[in-house]
Amino acid sequence: MGRLFVEHLGGERVFVCHCQTPLTNRDELLSTRFTGSTGRAFLFHRVVNVTFSEIQDRVMITGRHLVRDVLCINCKQKLGWMYEYAMEESQRYKEGKVILEEALIYELKENADPSPEDDPLYMVTSAC
Repeated sequence: MGRLFVEHLGGERVFVCHCQTPLTNRDELLSTRFTGSTGRAFLFHRVVNVTFSEIQDRVMITGRHLVRDVLCINCKQKLGWMYEYAMEESQRYKEGKVILEEALIYELKENADPSPEDDPLYMVTSAC
């Protein structure tokens, strides 16, 4: 299979997969006003350590889009999707951006215990 190389974007607050693979950081967060199949979802400018499915044509709440599922490069868990193309002009700002579903990721304070009970910003999510 070969050696897995993991990229880290740094930052004080880092979003990781349940397998602890770093995905992105708070600086890349564009919006928290999205909804995925598991509930609340976030739009990010840049995400690393992921792989993508083939392009799929999906009709969503905001219209028709060409998207790719986003999977963790380490554990292969589906985490969200990436917008390849938006059919409607008003939705084109999403192109090339990635949605990660809140229930499928954690946000960690860098160099901290991965489950600080006293940190109100720590996202507690269900296990995969």
